[in-house]
Amino acid sequence: MSAPLIFITGASSGIGQALAARYAQAGWRLALAARRTGEMEAWARAQGLDDQRVGIYAADVSVVDSIVAAGNDCMARQGLPDVVLACAGISVGMDTAERADLDVLRDTFATNNVGLAATFHPFLRPMRERGSGTLVGIASVNAIRGLPGHGATCASKAAVVAYLESLRGETRGSGVTVVTLLPGYIATPLTAHNPYPMPFLMPAERFAEQAFRSIQAGSSYRVIPWQMAVVAKLLRLLPNPLFDKLFAGRGRKPRRT
Repeated sequence: MSAPLIFITGASSGIGQALAARYAQAGWRLALAARRTGEMEAWARAQGLDDQRVGIYAADVSVVDSIVAAGNDCMARQGLPDVVLACAGISVGMDTAERADLDVLRDTFATNNVGLAATFHPFLRPMRERGSGTLVGIASVNAIRGLPGHGATCASKAAVVAYLESLRGETRGSGVTVVTLLPGYIATPLTAHNPYPMPFLMPAERFAEQAFRSIQAGSSYRVIPWQMAVVAKLLRLLPNPLFDKLFAGRGRKPRRT
């Protein structure tokens, strides 16, 4: 019980699972939340983690009461985490001309934005009272500019960046640190079927290592890998006509249907 504790959403696969492995390697206790509890339990067994090292919580971050209940359950069972890592997210292509894709937009914001805030909610006041804690949100380099066919993802991730910046100001002086991580292209199930080039594609394990170091350092904002930070800054500087021409005809994220 003396080991630090991290609460991770989206821990059944991808970035969330890779970060869980990195924190377990560092000797942390884990509180893992996702809809697919079977996958998390099987992973924990494969890692040799017993009930003293890991707690498993069934939660759907798109349902506010579900993820809030998981957070409260974590505090009752394992204590107040030192780090809360909101990794759960979805990335689906959309076409505004299609009625069904308006539901995609709604669902994306329910998970990527409302779900992120709901993940932090049960822990924020106790962390302020304790005078310490770290809240980590996963945004994306897609937050930098809007890409054709990526309206839901780009808009939601831009909102994540703005929300976390607001939260950072709100927690200033309380001892609570807010960290914004912007992954580039990471090899996970979310990117496995992208029909376009993915420069600087990074294994999830390598991302987890760099993210772990950034969180431990208390970085307020970090793009991983660094090469994508350079690309993102250059794209931000491009005039709209040049940007639009550059991405004309680029492959689009597959739609949910």
